Amino acid sequence: MHVLRPQFRIEKQRALEFAGQRGFGVIVAADERGPRASHVPFVLDQRDGQAIVQVHLAARNPLVPLADGTRRFLLIVAGDDAYISNDWYSSRDNVSTWLYEAVHLSGVAHLRGLDENRGHGDALLAVAEARLPKQPWDLAQMEPDKRESMLAAIRVIDLVVDQIEGQAKLNQHKSDADHVAVADHLARSEETVHRRLARKMQALRPELGYEMP
Repeated sequence: MHVLRPQFRIEKQRALEFAGQRGFGVIVAADERGPRASHVPFVLDQRDGQAIVQVHLAARNPLVPLADGTRRFLLIVAGDDAYISNDWYSSRDNVSTWLYEAVHLSGVAHLRGLDENRGHGDALLAVAEARLPKQPWDLAQMEPDKRESMLAAIRVIDLVVDQIEGQAKLNQHKSDADHVAVADHLARSEETVHRRLARKMQALRPELGYEMP
């Protein structure tokens, strides 16, 4: 990831927290034909001080044989984004841009044994179900033969993270007046993601006067 400006950089621990909270991204590796990518849910764990991203793929996914314990994989975790028009700024002669948050996690990928599929499924469901306002559902509630058939159809991969890169481009380099003007435009948007970005911009400079809290 090319960080456009130092003030956009997300500190490593915060980048891991961001990725863990999102829990969904794009995993990428390359073979002799070029890049391969899949959209995946994941769980992020710390083992002996090492960040491990665990994902699962369909057994026939071409990424599976690439997880050979030597090849590097990249996980791209994207957050909210918003287009910013040049006439939203308070000052003149700005250019249109795009605000966004994203984290890249990369490292060597290792294919796990089939006996680890159930543990991965339980861990992934525990994280995802905890986010919902209901009694958590788990694999134990599934008809056993169907459950085992579905678990046998996936392969689990551990991505041992050795490089963490994050960027939050939220107008940190702009003047206070321009920062407020853009945050106010986003806060008035009907798009939920825009309003979330507005709140994050407001949190960066809480002392300024905004139209909406």
